[in-house]
Amino acid sequence: MTRDQLDNLISQGEHTRLEFKRQLSAADRIARTLAAFANTSGGTILIGVADNGKIVGVSSEFREIEKIEKATDQLVEPALLVSYETITPDGRIVLIINVKESDEKPHYLVDEAGKRTIYIRAKDKSVPTSKLIITPDMATTELLRSPMARTLIQYLRKNDHITADKFAKLINISDYRAGKLLRQLAERGLLMLIDKPRPVRYSLKLTD
Repeated sequence: MTRDQLDNLISQGEHTRLEFKRQLSAADRIARTLAAFANTSGGTILIGVADNGKIVGVSSEFREIEKIEKATDQLVEPALLVSYETITPDGRIVLIINVKESDEKPHYLVDEAGKRTIYIRAKDKSVPTSKLIITPDMATTELLRSPMARTLIQYLRKNDHITADKFAKLINISDYRAGKLLRQLAERGLLMLIDKPRPVRYSLKLTD
């Protein structure tokens, strides 16, 4: 990655497929992000970049990689394969971690007590959910062109998530029918289901 490419990436700000980290505080914290990227649409982590996009660098790329490898090999099941790249703008070390959307999902974060939790990406956050709906195909072109889907997508591009009752009010249908439609859209691969904490919420799952 060139300096111009790095600057362009940073200018996008954090989103579904991009996260900044000044440095890694602990392996379990970064494991959530890695698992969430793998369970959603993949993503990139820039280590050595502050939340405001300022390049601060890390003191040792090897200490950061050590935490990443503990996360990918010991804290995430199935284990994850990620790629590394280092760039040194102005002499500061920035570590670039790339995670692909996994063919083995769902990947679970496993804590010290053995509790297994699925994480997914919702906007610029990694959030827990109890299940991951997996289908081989993304939503069909016809579905994406429907007025209901267009209204929903427009709403979710501006908001982190939507509930059945909010969706019902948005398109003027019953809560029951709205909930059914949201579940169907999740099954088609258009939405991600988030059920922790309640109520059940749905977030957009589209590659940028």
